[in-house]
Amino acid sequence: MTATLARILGPARIELVEDVVQEALLAALGRWPRDGIPANPTAWLIQVAKHRALDALRRERLADDRETRIREEIARWGDAEPSAILDDPVIIDDQLRMIFICCHSAIPAETRVTLTLKLAGGFGAREIARAFLAEETAIHQRLVRAKRRIREAGLALEMPDGAQLPERLESVLEVLYAMFTEGHTAHSGDALLRRDICDEAMRLGALLLRHQRFARPDVHALMALFHLQAARFETRSDSEGELLLLADQDRSRWDRAHMGAGLRHLERSAAGDEMSRYHIEAELAACHTLAPSWEETDWRRIVELYDRLMNIVQSPIVALNRSIAVAEVAGAGAGLAALEELHGQRVLRRYAPYDAALGEMLRRLGRYEEALAHFARAAEHAGSVPVRRFLERRQRECVDGSRGDVETGWLPPSSA
Repeated sequence: MTATLARILGPARIELVEDVVQEALLAALGRWPRDGIPANPTAWLIQVAKHRALDALRRERLADDRETRIREEIARWGDAEPSAILDDPVIIDDQLRMIFICCHSAIPAETRVTLTLKLAGGFGAREIARAFLAEETAIHQRLVRAKRRIREAGLALEMPDGAQLPERLESVLEVLYAMFTEGHTAHSGDALLRRDICDEAMRLGALLLRHQRFARPDVHALMALFHLQAARFETRSDSEGELLLLADQDRSRWDRAHMGAGLRHLERSAAGDEMSRYHIEAELAACHTLAPSWEETDWRRIVELYDRLMNIVQSPIVALNRSIAVAEVAGAGAGLAALEELHGQRVLRRYAPYDAALGEMLRRLGRYEEALAHFARAAEHAGSVPVRRFLERRQRECVDGSRGDVETGWLPPSSA
């Protein structure tokens, strides 16, 4: 509804659009419990929102030709089934235009994820603030500034074309990747992951692929990564909500539908000679997903892939992931040496997985007192409750001087 009304009224009136959409939802909350859910709730909501938009325009004496366009849109859908409305190419294109304006280069990079979640995903400011460990007022201010930027820059809801396409699409993929990564390892709360954010990143990626212009190898690679990670979602915690590391997960419960979709996208991503970071990360995910067991994982191949990824992405997080794979190939001593090379990296100072990895290396080497200090530091900076409880268990093991099962695996630093 937001995307379609923004197309008709223009992105400069995005706040009016959001208001009338919210009014439609509030109207449904007030009337449906009393009168019953209508036969076509999707069409009902769309029509109410558009009527509210008309009322607002009339009050501002701005109805003009837009009133005719809104009435044509209402007539266009009529009594169509909800699935037909949502699958309408016009609706899909509206949403794609909304994604691309949220990820426009004129919008500050740090704001694009927030704006996409709000305008293209329908997330509330409170949800976004909770996901990013930010104050709700700060998220509101960020959104206000972004919308003001859209108005002042005169940005249009349009599909990128020609020379614009690679840059604009790259920005969209970066935003979807950031969304999925955020959902994959929640920064707060009782749950290990935020499925709603991951699902929204996958939904928006699927929308891209429905448009031939955007069905490029890097988009398929990103979707391959999403599906292969999503295949393991149900097994990342036990029945009590406690964290289960990759080595401890029941691989027979991994979602075969997601695995199949991921491998199909990975195959399609091989078209052409492009090799993006998403290609490599998807192959890393495939190495883990296809391994019959933790012990049979091709760790040498994983180290090679991380080497290739580091040529594309100069990131200490990638180097951290690589050190874990190095430990599986050459032992905890080699992994510890690789981690110590990252000491002093600013981004890792309060990054719980870094201290967790150091603690695990030291624990495997029998250096329990040092390991305890790193696990305690990691727990201090851990976001979600399940991760914090896992790190506290590791601390107790160090106090007991028990190395446990030295092949138990690692706390995953990132979605890859």
